[in-house]
Amino acid sequence: MSTLGAGRRSAWKWLRRAVLLPVVFSFLIAVPWGLLSRDLPQLQPWHTEAPRGELTAADIDGGLTLADYLRREDEVLRDVRDRIESRTPDALKTRNNRYFSGSPSNARLLPTDWNRTFELVPETIRGGALLVHGMSDSPYSMRAVARVLWDAGLYALALRMPGHGTVPAGLARAGWHDWAAAVRLGVRHVRQRIGNGQPLVIVGYSNGGALAVLYTLETLEDRSLPRPDGLVLLSPMIGVSPFAVLSPVISLFAGVPYFNRAAWTSVQPEYNPFKYNSFPANGGYQSHLVTRELERALTRERARLSDFPPVLTFQSIVDSTVETGAVVERLHDRLPANGSALVMFDLNRLSAARAFMGGEVEGLFARLFGGTPRRYRVSVVTNATPDQAEVIEKDVEPGTTTIRDRPLELAWPRYVFSLSHVAVPFSLDDPLYGLTPDLREDYGIRLGQLEPRGERGVLLMSMDDVMRLKCNPFFPYLEERLRAWVAR
Repeated sequence: MSTLGAGRRSAWKWLRRAVLLPVVFSFLIAVPWGLLSRDLPQLQPWHTEAPRGELTAADIDGGLTLADYLRREDEVLRDVRDRIESRTPDALKTRNNRYFSGSPSNARLLPTDWNRTFELVPETIRGGALLVHGMSDSPYSMRAVARVLWDAGLYALALRMPGHGTVPAGLARAGWHDWAAAVRLGVRHVRQRIGNGQPLVIVGYSNGGALAVLYTLETLEDRSLPRPDGLVLLSPMIGVSPFAVLSPVISLFAGVPYFNRAAWTSVQPEYNPFKYNSFPANGGYQSHLVTRELERALTRERARLSDFPPVLTFQSIVDSTVETGAVVERLHDRLPANGSALVMFDLNRLSAARAFMGGEVEGLFARLFGGTPRRYRVSVVTNATPDQAEVIEKDVEPGTTTIRDRPLELAWPRYVFSLSHVAVPFSLDDPLYGLTPDLREDYGIRLGQLEPRGERGVLLMSMDDVMRLKCNPFFPYLEERLRAWVAR
């Protein structure tokens, strides 16, 4: 009996430890963050009030059509206007606040509100594409790629994901299941619109890339779902920082009014008409969940990956948002020999900033051209020589190790040392993000042309946001590759 009693006491002791340790760990993280979050700017109506009627997975999977989806989208955006924008404090009724009804950045005042779902329909439909934007973004980010596909004869549907294109508080409540359901609806609609026998493509940017891959894996198991004939991925979110799993922990006390800012990792002025600048902790946590589910699905469907369609991926070799190595190792290295291709944009080796960069990029570059044949095509856009701004394509065909160089008649712009996660789908003449914007369209701000020099602490915006490249100097090359790929 004494031995049994001792065993019970030992089991009870370990059980208490197993329960108490996570509680103590969470407390030790949540309390300091709650106190630090007090230094964030005060929350505004667009941080605390989510629009009513936003669609969830339960709504969407209940048999909604695209027409139903768009009607609900109208209601949601109307609620933003009538209930949230109307509460904008007088001090924030400025031209640089998208939620002020008199601001030139207020999307409702523009000829086209690119926060909304949009369709491009060619005269003769030769196929179809669903375009899925990224986290905190809107369908605007899919505009340039959608036009390339439309010009190639594809019907293009750029779908607004739930929680996006409205107010940042919407992203604080939306989840990856809602976005996955929206993708299912979008693919179903595109297939119905173009009919059977026409090629169907899913284009995914960042978080949208993860959702595109996840949906395609789902079709391997559920044959009733329309299967895409190919994927185009732009900076796909195949892997994220493991710290994203802590997002629910840091916001543990966000329900306490004193700590309400703990639910946010960034609170910024909302001057961008088509993207949230503030970021809720929930966004990071949903990134963790969707990439975790993606890895599970890739492992679960390993035997069926031989049926996976071709994938064309465009990725910056340096990316502070997603793990570049994961795009190679967790996705492309698992694909069959099916005509897939990976395009990497190297950093600028001519840049004066090169001396201040880490060496991890060289390791990835060496792995890509390390002498091991791959089942997919690998291309890297890089400087022709270390003392030239002009770039070339270094290309290796599947099953070979021979590197072929091709001049591209493109060059790095002055002062640009690399691409970025956000830059890939935007052209140089993008009206909002371009270095040389198309002046025929005006969204109240030219974010790509900001080159500030002056005293710190003066600007309302984050210097990280100002410095981050927002457009792709090599978009003509991306367009060329995309056109050739859909024309196969």
